[in-house]
Formats: sequence, C-alpha cells, structure tokens
Amino acid sequence: MRSPRDFFRPMALGAPEPLRDIPVRPSRMIHFFDPSNPKMAEKVPGIAARVDIILGNLEDAVAIDNKASAREGFITIARDNDFGDTQLWTRVNSLDSPWFLDDITRIVSEVGDKLDVVMLPKIQGAWDIHYADQLLAQLEARAGLTRPILIHCILETAGGVANVEKIANASPRIQGMSLGPADLAASRRMKTTRIGGGHPGYLVRDDPDESDPDAPRATHAQDLWHYTMGRMVDACVAVGALPFYGPFGAIDDPVGCEDQFRNAFLMGCVGAWSLHPSQIDIAKRVFSPPADEVAWARRVLEALPDGSGAVMVDGKMQDDASWKQCKVMVDLADMIAAKDPEYRELYGA
Repeated sequence: MRSPRDFFRPMALGAPEPLRDIPVRPSRMIHFFDPSNPKMAEKVPGIAARVDIILGNLEDAVAIDNKASAREGFITIARDNDFGDTQLWTRVNSLDSPWFLDDITRIVSEVGDKLDVVMLPKIQGAWDIHYADQLLAQLEARAGLTRPILIHCILETAGGVANVEKIANASPRIQGMSLGPADLAASRRMKTTRIGGGHPGYLVRDDPDESDPDAPRATHAQDLWHYTMGRMVDACVAVGALPFYGPFGAIDDPVGCEDQFRNAFLMGCVGAWSLHPSQIDIAKRVFSPPADEVAWARRVLEALPDGSGAVMVDGKMQDDASWKQCKVMVDLADMIAAKDPEYRELYGA
C-alpha cells in the first residue's frame, strides 16, 4: 500500500514536485484543432487569442495515415508560437494504441515546457492514470522540466464511469475530466448515433386527460447524460479538479448546442469542447455567468460580508448557503474579467 506521504512526491528522480492544488483559470472552451491539417494549423495563432484553451488533437478525427504528421504538426506549432495566457493542451492517442508512446515521449521531450495538460482518452480505471503518471514523471525528469504536466481524463467508457471516483483520486496530476458522450454511448450499447445532446425518443409523457383520454399528451425531453455528468462533477469537485462537458457534434444546431452547454454549466461544469469556430462564442457566452446574476450575487455578499447570520435582500432570505452560492458566481466573474476585456466591462470589474 502506498503511503499518503508519498502522494505529493515526484514519481521519478529529478521530476518536478506534484502540485498541491490544480490551477483554476478561465476554461470556458477547449478548442480542438487538427495539427495534420495545414490550413487549420495556419489559423491556430488567431484562434488561440480568442479561446481559453487550445488543444492539438492527435486521436479521434485524425486519420490513421495522418497520426505521425499530426504529432509533428503539434510539436512545430507548440515550439513556434507564444500562446500567452491561453492554455496549450493536446489529446494523445489512447494508452492501448500503437501511437501513444511516441505521442507522449516526443511531445514531453521536445515541447513539454509549453504544454499545460495532456488529455487521455478512454480511461478505464486508476491503473491507467498510475501508468501515465509514472511515465510523465520519467519524461519530465529527462527533459529537465520544472513544472508538472497535468492529466485530463475523458469519461467515455462504462468502466470509466464505474471507476470515476478512483480515477479522480489516482494522482495529483488530475486536472479534470470531460464527458465523452459518443464513445460512452457505444460502450454502453446506447441506441443513439448522435454526438452529445438529447434524443427525441428519450422522453416522458403527461398522463392522459381523464375528461378526454384520446387528446394529445404533451411530451418532455429528458437528458441522456444527466446521471453521468452528476457523477463526474462530484468526483472532480471532491478532489479539486475541473469538470467539462465534451463535444456537441451537430455544428448546424447552435440552439441545441447552447442548451446542452448551459445544462452542463448549471450542473457545475467549467467549460465544454468547441469543435468548430462557431461554438467558441457559444461556450464563452454560456460559461460566463450572466451579468445580472453577478450583480445580484455582489449585493448578497455586501449584505453578508462574512457569510454568517441571515438577512433579507429584496424580500428573499439569504444565509450562509446562499452566500457560498454567490461567492462561486462572483469569483468566476472576477477571474473571467481579469482575462477578457469584454466581460470586464460587462461585469463592471
């Protein structure tokens, strides 16, 4: 059994010490790009200036014949660009693939000083994290890195959901998790071919009208991902990691995308994936708290400066619990305002 005292010690001689706390920064969208696509690669500097996180994708959506060129393209982009306060991530190929070892070895060795987070797909359990943790430490030590590269897990297998709490607790490198609805649907044998979002067949129906049993009965859509998202959020928050919604594949349905992102925001997610530039502004709008709610939250904090006791604000009772809710909203708004001039003006910060 590993001693708790060892948890925050480097797993390789010369590797940087693990972080005690995960850095919390604006993370409203993780914008994906394909480094093997020259036209897409040319746009990276401009897009990076618009987003909170820019991610070079080496896994799904990259053809097998392009795996090596995607890796080379990411290394070149990382080396040749200054991303400022935008986080640089990569999604490597799965641990059981023939490309993973080259992905992680080359990237950490050559541009590890530029990389904030490595996203690991199809995580099944804590054992996957233990392997990646040790390997990253060895590579960091060899490359002379002074800060640890963090791990972000994609929750996209039934096994991963069953083991989500153990995964979250597996390493101090765990930066967060994303819900991967497409692969998770396949793993669970769910009968949907959609990438995220709802399904018209997953619904509840009003009871019949006793006075008119044959009258049409209203239906109400249900959220296929509510249970999994709730478990993921709780597992992440319990260890100080950050939960994200993943992809919404219907690029031509911005309304549906915004609804799914807002569900995730309300449940505690800090951001979502953007697969197309049109989804960047949706994520920015949804995962930035509304200005009127921020203003209300500031009033509550002013009325309860230390969070103790109870007061009435506009006829509504406010106490310690509501103070904590408002503190979450104001802290997020202040963090976003410090990065984003548009929201600095909106929030009056």
